[in-house]
Amino acid sequence: MKSHQLVYQILARENDYVSGEKIGEELNLSRTSIWKAIQRLQQEGLEIDSIKNRGYKLIQGDLILPDLIQEKTNLIVHYKPETKSTQTDAKEGIEAGNKGNTLYLSTCQTAGRGRFQRPYYSPSQGGIYMSLHIQPNLPYEKLPSYTLLVAAAVYKAIKNLTMIEVDIKWVNDIYFKNKKIAGILTEAMTSVETGVVTDVIIGVGINFAISDFPKEIKEKAGSLFTPPAPITRNELISEIWRCFYQTAPEELLYLYKEHSLVLGREVSFIQDQTEKKGVAKDISDKGQLFIQLDDQTEIWLNSGEISLTSWT
Repeated sequence: MKSHQLVYQILARENDYVSGEKIGEELNLSRTSIWKAIQRLQQEGLEIDSIKNRGYKLIQGDLILPDLIQEKTNLIVHYKPETKSTQTDAKEGIEAGNKGNTLYLSTCQTAGRGRFQRPYYSPSQGGIYMSLHIQPNLPYEKLPSYTLLVAAAVYKAIKNLTMIEVDIKWVNDIYFKNKKIAGILTEAMTSVETGVVTDVIIGVGINFAISDFPKEIKEKAGSLFTPPAPITRNELISEIWRCFYQTAPEELLYLYKEHSLVLGREVSFIQDQTEKKGVAKDISDKGQLFIQLDDQTEIWLNSGEISLTSWT
């Protein structure tokens, strides 16, 4: 690890001020090197207080540690402090011949995108932006609904670490206190010759500890925590992928339905340029939403957007 990452780990484990001398002794670093590390951490957005003759104390913020995440998840982790989009990074990785079970990770995106190519707000501190590349090599009809599985893994990881209950809005959004805190974007690549899905990229963006949002999304966007957060992003990232890989798909699908925001509630959507309303009755293992319309017609929605008629 780099010097600033090692210094961060010491500050993160201490509840009080820790002297530069103590840090230097533990890491075999000069005071100048420690000072430079502190400067780097502050540039990364961490709030660190310093008092003469007492040392340094981490007030809020955390640092993404790709080596630690790689160790805890057994994934190959590619990390950039800033990137256009982790989805783009994953696509470039595939073109370069990178194998599956690779996680592309960043603390800031300059051109993040959600579904339907919508811009995704990605500030420089407090968010999690990552894309997992896997290689299922399966026919499309046998492909698991990765969006559902990852959404449930996000739910389970948050519950495991914090006991906080979040909700899942069909098909790919995580909500907390009626505001969106996370979104999932899944993209697949198919072999023209065989028709087999060779590569899947699952992008996840989480508002982890963001204190403010732009005016245009302030009413809809929320954050899992108001800074300071009780856990680190490293812990949540690692736990999400542990849950994804180590939880039976049947359990994840059960969790998805159990914590769905829409099942049993009236929803509206646009179909053939007409607004329709009905009650969401079920979600298939492939991610389709079963709706009973007001005229008692029953349909399955494969994709698209729905709105809850009421949040209460």
